[in-house]
Amino acid sequence: MAYQFQFDALAPYTGQLLEGLLHTLGYAASSIVLGMAIGVAGSLALIYGGKPVRGMTRVYVEFFRNTPALVQLFLIYFGLPNLGLRLEAPVAGVISLALYCGAYMVEVFRSGLMSVPRGLSEAGAALGLRPRQVLMHVLFVPALRNVFPSLASQMVLTLIGTSLISQIGVEDIFHAGSFIDSRTFRSFEVYLVICAMYFVAVQALRVLLGFVQRRLFGKEH
Repeated sequence: MAYQFQFDALAPYTGQLLEGLLHTLGYAASSIVLGMAIGVAGSLALIYGGKPVRGMTRVYVEFFRNTPALVQLFLIYFGLPNLGLRLEAPVAGVISLALYCGAYMVEVFRSGLMSVPRGLSEAGAALGLRPRQVLMHVLFVPALRNVFPSLASQMVLTLIGTSLISQIGVEDIFHAGSFIDSRTFRSFEVYLVICAMYFVAVQALRVLLGFVQRRLFGKEH
């Protein structure tokens, strides 16, 4: 007997799906912003920091790049309370995603800064600019231009990765889908709709990032 699609069974839960999507976008945005901050700080630590700072930064990067994101999430949410630090599920989810995202962004920003010709910084210093001014006005913009596609890809992966935080009870779109599935028993329809919503969200993010890239740098690579 052929499977009978019943997408109308999901209609009463449209509000929950949209609310879950808004939560997902909020968690993704928070994680991306924090991840970028970590990435910038970590890249500067690797390039300009002393040996102990470089060593600690490298340990952080290697740990979060080479262990599963889900295990990291459980370590933060279920493990830290054993050390006396208990975080609310949304906070733990955002921190976990930010640390995972940031580990990759450290390398993205580092490669961007290293790709800028050394002569530019020397020229900036010759003009009397302070090291911080050289970094911000001479090095950072071309570095960002060089790595923007990689940065955009990491943002997309972070948005997709938000589905993990439902595993600790965070009310995102995947969590909403699991609830709806338990009420309607229409698993195929529920998760197909969720896939479609993620797809639309990712495409919208790509369009937004393309617009930002054109506004900042004039054209896409």
